Amino acid sequence: MMRRLFAAGSVALLAGATGASADPIPAEDFSKAPSVSSVSMSLEGDMLVGVIADPTQDGDMRAAAYWDLTGNIDPSKPLLPSNVTPTSGKTLFYGATALKDKKSLWFTVQPYIGALYGCGEGRDTGATKKYLQKVYMGNEKIKKIDDLPDGRAEIGANKDTLRCFELVGETNIESLLPLDPTKIVISRASTKNGTSFFEHDLANSREKFLFKASDTESVLISNRDGSQIALTKLEYEDGAWRQYFSLIDQNSGEMTTEAPLTTEIANRYTMEVDGRQNGTGKYYIVTDKFSDKSAVYLYDPSTDSFSDQPLVAHPEYNVSGLVYSHRPQDFNEILGFSYAGPVSSTYWIDPDFRAIQDGLESAFKDKYVSIVDYNNDLSRVLFQVQAADMPPAWYLLLDKTKVVVIGSLRPWIDQNSLGKGEFVHYPARDGMSIPGFVTFPAGWKEGDKAKGAIIVPHGGPWARDSGGWDDSGWTQYFASRGYIVLQPQYRGSDGWGRELWLAGDGEWGQKMQDDKDDGAAWLVSQGYVDADKIAIHGYSYGGFAAIAASVRPNSPYRCAIAGAGVSNLAKLGNEWGDNRIQRIVQGNTVKGMDPMQNTDKVNIPIMLYHGDYDVRVPIFHSREFYNAIKKREPQSEFLVMEKMGHQSVKWPPENKKKVLEEIERFLNTTCGM
Repeated sequence: MMRRLFAAGSVALLAGATGASADPIPAEDFSKAPSVSSVSMSLEGDMLVGVIADPTQDGDMRAAAYWDLTGNIDPSKPLLPSNVTPTSGKTLFYGATALKDKKSLWFTVQPYIGALYGCGEGRDTGATKKYLQKVYMGNEKIKKIDDLPDGRAEIGANKDTLRCFELVGETNIESLLPLDPTKIVISRASTKNGTSFFEHDLANSREKFLFKASDTESVLISNRDGSQIALTKLEYEDGAWRQYFSLIDQNSGEMTTEAPLTTEIANRYTMEVDGRQNGTGKYYIVTDKFSDKSAVYLYDPSTDSFSDQPLVAHPEYNVSGLVYSHRPQDFNEILGFSYAGPVSSTYWIDPDFRAIQDGLESAFKDKYVSIVDYNNDLSRVLFQVQAADMPPAWYLLLDKTKVVVIGSLRPWIDQNSLGKGEFVHYPARDGMSIPGFVTFPAGWKEGDKAKGAIIVPHGGPWARDSGGWDDSGWTQYFASRGYIVLQPQYRGSDGWGRELWLAGDGEWGQKMQDDKDDGAAWLVSQGYVDADKIAIHGYSYGGFAAIAASVRPNSPYRCAIAGAGVSNLAKLGNEWGDNRIQRIVQGNTVKGMDPMQNTDKVNIPIMLYHGDYDVRVPIFHSREFYNAIKKREPQSEFLVMEKMGHQSVKWPPENKKKVLEEIERFLNTTCGM
């Protein structure tokens, strides 16, 4: 019955256009505000919230949307928001989270020019241009979205601490406390004051300060009552940073340091406390200490011992954590586990969730389906569907039988103009197997040769790509214009196992760069493209890779395009990111070929673009490199993007549109693609 309803119902409304058209997709289709994004459902299942394109602003702005799920819902029609609150002033909505008791949190950014007083990323003296983040609380039906209530700082906080929080503080949900009707636990972090935890009562906006963790500590709390169940502390001893874990001993009830969990940060083992088992006092630990891929083990604080075998493991991918029930009838029991496959996925162990997942995957063949939220009796299940050639779309499953359309990220895009995606492995020159994602040109069929190829390395580099929809627009923008795109998961990428990750240490511009070039050679060997029709485009660390490509000898690329790229390894060092320990640890791995020391070797034209609001990678990296190579390679360009920060997900539409159009212009003219 479920499958018949899925096949005949409203899911076809977002299945994409039909016909043979495969015209290049305009830049505007990727750059204007998403139609729907960041959709979530309340714990009770009585409302949805999300960010939508402001219907009064022609795609230039975003608005907060509220969907009422308490009345009769017609599954034959898309479910429209019942309330919409437009963005106010310069504030831009980019995320939302439904809570409970009709409340919601709203995440925003806004441009700022001014002093930071040493708070967060940016200049210590003088004015900094950057985007500030702020979180607001929405009331019932979001009739009002306003500042969180007074009491946001614990007693005794000084003016510097409060100022830092206002400028660069982050507010997060630590627990919805599912068994309590109105209380949640939130945390507030700032660079000068660590992280403070509060019990927040949604019914009356009152807050109670719980405890504080310093900037070298992290706390895991119980979803049952908000109490601390684990403490992680970083300490510098004997010339090394070490990570210590304190857990509750079931016998004594005291929190004690667990020696078997202690790790030296430089070894970079994954060691994470994921939760506590009901009744036994044992803990679930995610670690790769015993294998290349992370898995979940049971750890007993009373005996200081791990289980002999992992409780949960995946043969090919890292297990990222367990999925616990928030329902009263099986609270905190394991429903499934998440793993980092080509797309982050959940394997459901619980039979009810397994049946729902199987039914949805049958209805949406060859797509990635993920359950987002659910209510206690599973009469309301919010799920998302996406693929490399399908922008994410949100649906509501009613009573396990009927599907209702909520909306799609970019429903105006003709899916016939999108390219199919494929997960691959290719060999590096030293024999290491490199994962990668290929996006084929729109309309491509076996035996076709693309008009050109673009190698697109991800940022980070301690990050990775996904086989789902790429909302940067880069991959499908290129694919709709006849290019084949390869996103190499080069050594140094995180999320594919320790061996690949650690192999990137000290190899910036060297073996890490070989992996991109070997990916280009692999595309040629497969007959996908001619060897003289390949370019490279990357952003952030990917921008470094594009800059490095321009000065390496025997480049396989006709040209390079670098967005917000690092050019000067000597100046990068430890001055990046907002996590002090990661700066120290990752900074020690930033070694290799420094492009600024090799500008005399530039041998292909490069276009550099950089936002003047970027504090993660300051604009001097692009400017100084361009000034050093412009006479030797006069076809190169440097574009300053006004009011553009580092994170592309928060760019204004005009920034995103201009980046895409300028890349295409450079490829068509200077690069001759």
